Amino acid sequence: MSVEDTGSGTDAQGRVDPPDPQGADGGEEDPLALRLEGLILGAERRYTPFQAARSAGVSMELASRFWRAMGFADIGQAKALTEADVLALRRLAGLVEAGLLSEAMAVQVARSTGQTTARLAEWQIDSFLEGLTEPPEPGMTRTEVTYPLVELLLPELEEFLVYVWRRQLAAATGRVVQAADDEEMVDRRLAVCFADLVGFTRLTRRMEEEELGELVEAFETTAADLVAANGGRLIKTLGDEVLYATDDSGVAAEIALRLIETMANDETMPELRVGMAFGTVTTRMGDVFGSTVNLASRLTSIAPKDAVLVDAAFAEELIRAGEAPASEAEAAEAAAAAEKEGEEPPTYRFALQPMWQRPVRGLGVVQPWLLSRRPVKA
Repeated sequence: MSVEDTGSGTDAQGRVDPPDPQGADGGEEDPLALRLEGLILGAERRYTPFQAARSAGVSMELASRFWRAMGFADIGQAKALTEADVLALRRLAGLVEAGLLSEAMAVQVARSTGQTTARLAEWQIDSFLEGLTEPPEPGMTRTEVTYPLVELLLPELEEFLVYVWRRQLAAATGRVVQAADDEEMVDRRLAVCFADLVGFTRLTRRMEEEELGELVEAFETTAADLVAANGGRLIKTLGDEVLYATDDSGVAAEIALRLIETMANDETMPELRVGMAFGTVTTRMGDVFGSTVNLASRLTSIAPKDAVLVDAAFAEELIRAGEAPASEAEAAEAAAAAEKEGEEPPTYRFALQPMWQRPVRGLGVVQPWLLSRRPVKA
């Protein structure tokens, strides 16, 4: 670890380093900050990075790789690490020594965990603790209420975090063991969907920052709830856009239409447009990649307001699964044949309307289909 970065804060890559025993101005660090750090970490500062690596029995090079992968900047040789830091290094290195993980995989574990928990911690401080630590009485400082509040919340939030992680791990493991083969564990056939707020750039010029933040949070919350409740998997949110995926095209279609319907019933929200594609997707560190993802994104950009566009493969999946007819003429023929035989006519949840073929940058000529909900007949 380099000796240049000896202060606390965030570097150009967004990585956060432990605070220097001295503040940014060279003076002693805030005693409350030190007390809070000790409370949260459960240990006091004892080690420099070199001492921590030696105590963990790993090379300084490997310790630095793990540390940076977790999202923390170099801290020189400040004595800022604790027994917990040593234990974390020892555990990761032990997994590599035991042959359970390769060194590259151990670094990926550190990176994915660091990135996920960094976002969680920032959100909790910015949106949760900041509001709760407002002084309850005039004359009280925030510092007078922060420590006891964190002391009460810490064990509860920690247990809840572990619970949610175990639940998510169980769900992810279930998806893996159901894969047909090893290749499908990495390259899977999925329905991929982007939902995008229309005119968001114009909104950013007209709305106050706080109002804009509330709109984005409402959109992300609505989308996340609908995706989860209907069996989808939220991949990520990008402010004015959400990305989710499902194994089933019918589930993806239902979520998309419910998103459109829900947003349309909220006068405070702008219109929504949705693009979906079905095909082979590469999954890595919780994200999805590949031409199917790119196609879904392109379809979103050309979708009409409050409408859903799907690619030909997605339409074929819906037709194959009996979720939509290939055409209204086919639906009418199937209904007439069923009536002639005295049987119940087939029921379709969705309707598909072919749109004009059009060239899509980087993907050639694409045949979009407009997806809608079929009316329920009395």
